[in-house]
Amino acid sequence: MRAIRRLAALVKKESLQIVRDPSTLLISLLFPVILMLVFGSGINQDTTQVRLGVVNLDGSPASVRLVDTFAHTPGLHLFVGSSIEDLGDRLRAGRLQGFVVLRSDLGRRVLGRGGAAQPLIEVITDGAEPNGANFVAAYAQGAIGVWAREDAAQRGLAPGSGFSLEVRSWFNPSMRSQNSLLPGSVTIIMMVVGALLTALVVAREWERGTMEALLAAGVSRFELVASKLIPYFVLGLLAFTTCVTMTHLYFAVPLRGSLSTLYLVGATFLFSALGIGLLLSTLLRSQYDAAQAALNAAFLPALMLSGFIFEIRSMPVVIQAVASIIPARYFVTAMQTVFQAGDVWSVIGRSLVGLTAAAVLFLGLTLLKTRRRLE
Repeated sequence: MRAIRRLAALVKKESLQIVRDPSTLLISLLFPVILMLVFGSGINQDTTQVRLGVVNLDGSPASVRLVDTFAHTPGLHLFVGSSIEDLGDRLRAGRLQGFVVLRSDLGRRVLGRGGAAQPLIEVITDGAEPNGANFVAAYAQGAIGVWAREDAAQRGLAPGSGFSLEVRSWFNPSMRSQNSLLPGSVTIIMMVVGALLTALVVAREWERGTMEALLAAGVSRFELVASKLIPYFVLGLLAFTTCVTMTHLYFAVPLRGSLSTLYLVGATFLFSALGIGLLLSTLLRSQYDAAQAALNAAFLPALMLSGFIFEIRSMPVVIQAVASIIPARYFVTAMQTVFQAGDVWSVIGRSLVGLTAAAVLFLGLTLLKTRRRLE
């Protein structure tokens, strides 16, 4: 009970410090609003690898030649599926960026033997990533165009005779860039806010000389770290709520998943972001140095290596390995999934494992490096 009372007193002390420090409230409440407005303007995305699936429901020589054309198109990584349901599951899980359906009447229509009302070639794309969806559609249409010209040349017909093409987008039918960008932007904002909030707390104790009093009071490592973590975790949740509210209500980004899943992912991510700030504050003991280090350690890796802007699979293997320890990478995937596709636990579960491992790593290092001596 004595330890619980001591921890409660330390949390109260830190909470009062937050109220008395205007800069902390500005970072947690105003900073996210400003950054959300900045990121909401949109950022272009690019990719050098297109993961495309194809299912051939026709089996005619013409459709087999089209599949072969897809396989030999530069930049396309083709997966031949057995059914539309199989490819749909892969698209939901993020293993494909789109897929092509060759309908059963394709061969007869190409030969001019009657027609069907439905489109004979469908291109399904992942609208949760609008720019990537455009690339998928462009690659698919380019390959189909090459096949149509070659097939028409063999039969002496005009290109494109006898078939039709339809392009549809899943998850984000309107293809609004904000629908994809803003859930990822929340990751960058919360990474910076979370790291900055705790980057100053331990260093401030050393600079003001109050750490000596805490150590003399017999405060344990766990109590010291927990007392710094709990108040800023609550403040971080308020900042997260602000970002989610602006994303869903102000920018009209649809939220297809549940709030419980959203906050489960957000809370897990906050532990890792706050852990990075606490670790830097513990190691550096200077508010200025800790703040500068937190900005560099939080913002640049989260922006460059999270998959928010640049496709991770297109990076060199060494950089991909570095990206695997960046918490923002897993949070970007989870946020975009919850907002655009819903509670797809095959994706969210993997992200939660990565976020939990990152939180344990950074908070564990903070406990290990927390000193109970002045020297």
